Amino acid sequence: MKLYLILKAFFSRRLTPARIFAISFVLLILLGTLALWFPFAASRQSLSFTDALFASTSAVCVTGLATIDIGKDLSFIGQLITLFLFQVGGLGIITFSIVLFALMGRGISFKGREIAQSAFMHTPSRDFYLIIKSVLRYTLIIEGIGTALLFIRFLFDFPVEKALYHALYNAVSAFNNCGYSLFPDSMTRYQGDILVNVTIMLLIILGGIGFIVLHELTDKFRGRRRRLSLHTKIVLITTSALILIGAVCIFFMEKHNVLVGVSLKTAVLISFFQSVVARTAGFSTVDIGVLTNSSILLLLFLMFVGASPGSTGGGVKNTSFAILCLLIVNRMRGNENVNIANRTIPSELVDRTISIIFASVIIIGVITGALLLFSTSEGATLAKRTEFVEYIFETFSAFGTVGLSMGVTPRLNDMQKYMIILMMFIGRVGPLTLAFAWYSHRKKSITYAEETIMVG
Repeated sequence: MKLYLILKAFFSRRLTPARIFAISFVLLILLGTLALWFPFAASRQSLSFTDALFASTSAVCVTGLATIDIGKDLSFIGQLITLFLFQVGGLGIITFSIVLFALMGRGISFKGREIAQSAFMHTPSRDFYLIIKSVLRYTLIIEGIGTALLFIRFLFDFPVEKALYHALYNAVSAFNNCGYSLFPDSMTRYQGDILVNVTIMLLIILGGIGFIVLHELTDKFRGRRRRLSLHTKIVLITTSALILIGAVCIFFMEKHNVLVGVSLKTAVLISFFQSVVARTAGFSTVDIGVLTNSSILLLLFLMFVGASPGSTGGGVKNTSFAILCLLIVNRMRGNENVNIANRTIPSELVDRTISIIFASVIIIGVITGALLLFSTSEGATLAKRTEFVEYIFETFSAFGTVGLSMGVTPRLNDMQKYMIILMMFIGRVGPLTLAFAWYSHRKKSITYAEETIMVG
């Protein structure tokens, strides 16, 4: 009993909320790796440890990048394992982490609140269990409706059992912003189908705007809330603007490329679908590798921004992008504070946003450099330059937990796969959370004499 109390006291000091959050992902990834490594998870020959680790990380981090064909290389059991992993990875770890804090008898500390803020924003601690119930309820309802709609469409192409299974797998994958699909061509075969496209897009959007936003919108609809929070307003405006602008840009940039020969309806669906999925869900209705350079650049931007805080998506989050834009506008107007809608964004939050964005850019640069360093391909300079673009796209996709690829993923060697694995983990957990996990105690800030330097 005494040993138990000693160990409990030791781990209660060492296992900070940030570390619990990061470790929970690591443990789930390792569990998934072992499960996928067993022969029963493969349909033909067993997966290598590296491919099993890659698939598990991609599923847990709801990325969707794959070095294997999920529909062909994995058995039915293996596919169910990935389904479980991206369902739990998409929303369960956050929920279970908060429950774990309570079971440990620890309140939500300051650092824990910072982690919880990325999941549930400004929700008071007394409302956490209410939010958890809402998360589970929204998940079951939305995924259930999505499964039913896809099932109706897939009945025309598959037997009942297969249609139901494909509908369930794709619906859960879409809501969790994963992008894993049992179809070898993702959703290309349904690029002109309104029901499939709209259902998948709505699932991605609902999973990507965050559970707090869903909770507030539901309360507003029921008359329980008089006004929406600033967070919800920014999320809805930014999400709508990015999707609309992205779709319009893709339409005009690809009208003489991949949209040649398709109907106006299909062209509009393709444009909106690619704009939506670039927000952290790796489905695709076109071959990404044949898109124009301008579209590739746009997708890089959308993948970097990502989804909303407290959602199943990744990226630096659209609220961070909104705050950065507001910061620039307010500075140009001569305002020291970041003001919007008669509200002032706290300076600490602005500093945190800038830190996240710059840390993310640096990490992306380092991982891209590592992919180039470990590259073993030989060829002409032009071919290597094309490969350089593919590596950049792959890194952005991994960081944003998107899953889109220009086709380079299956060609990665083992060292490059480990770099992408690391990138997917960082992108899902977040650079700031990892920093909190590494540094358990915040040092007292020291102020020295000021001295200016030239900038600009």
